[in-house]
Amino acid sequence: MSKNILFIIDEVELKYFEFNDLVTNFWFIKEFLKRNYSVNIAVKSDLFIENFKACVMARMSYLKDNNIFYNKELTKFWVNDFDVVFFRPDPPVDINYINACYVFDYVDKEKTLLLNNPSEIKNFNEKFHINYFPKFVPENIVTSSLQTILEFVEEKEEAILKPLNRCFGSGVYYLNKNDKNLLTIINNMTEEGKVNVMVQKYLPEAKNGDKRILIIGDKVLDECIQKLPGNHNFKFSIHSDRYFKDSKLTENEKNMAQEVANQLSKRGLYLIGLDVISEKIIEINVTSPCYFIREINQHYNIHFEDKIMGYLEEIIEKHFSKERLYALNK
Repeated sequence: MSKNILFIIDEVELKYFEFNDLVTNFWFIKEFLKRNYSVNIAVKSDLFIENFKACVMARMSYLKDNNIFYNKELTKFWVNDFDVVFFRPDPPVDINYINACYVFDYVDKEKTLLLNNPSEIKNFNEKFHINYFPKFVPENIVTSSLQTILEFVEEKEEAILKPLNRCFGSGVYYLNKNDKNLLTIINNMTEEGKVNVMVQKYLPEAKNGDKRILIIGDKVLDECIQKLPGNHNFKFSIHSDRYFKDSKLTENEKNMAQEVANQLSKRGLYLIGLDVISEKIIEINVTSPCYFIREINQHYNIHFEDKIMGYLEEIIEKHFSKERLYALNK
């Protein structure tokens, strides 16, 4: 089993690294440390190229009193010094994010397993590419055209507008054909017709929130959580216990998620969170999907992190078993 792991996390997560059990990376890192892996952490700006190789300035993490901490001292590594890299910075997927992904074009992907593969992340937009699965998604358009958006809203009467590169509901608006602010919202979000956005048909069941379906590799997890709209809001926007409830997957949702898992795992996108309303996929999260481990533990009375780690270690072992077999056959 591989032992050296690197996590690329978000700058805010680094700042509040300890005691942050709302964050999926907290649980991942803690569980790997408990299993005696060596875990280093870094952020996007710590990645660079030197001597034509991918490099990183990283910090060693460690367990103390059953919590995670990190040494403030930075150490330079080749990225290929690590057996596994978890690339999990949060959006926005801006130029700095894309540049960080480019660094991994210089990584030997047989030697180092990338979860998720940054080369695939930069080629897969969480909103735009739901349209790879047209039978599973709401009617939608992706455009910067004011007229096209107005016509869509007029036809559907209600719609949801989303920027293509943000997360956690940032910049997401409810549109109603009778709203006197409709033009203002569209113009602001498209920057006067210069920036593409996604506009989806509004699903009335959204008033009950959206379901997060969790995928690891080619496995769809049975445990899921319902994210509820916040006060005075049409969407989930506050990460607080009162805005979650446990939920169950329907047979249609399981089959839908399995098809997504089968296709995306072949591309090196192993960690996926589907946001679903009315058995329709509204987003496919591949950048840093939250697994809501604390919330699932509370609602299901389980240790969800143990199940997740079993699947992650299975993916890691499978990758390096193939590598060993390849080396023997050379």
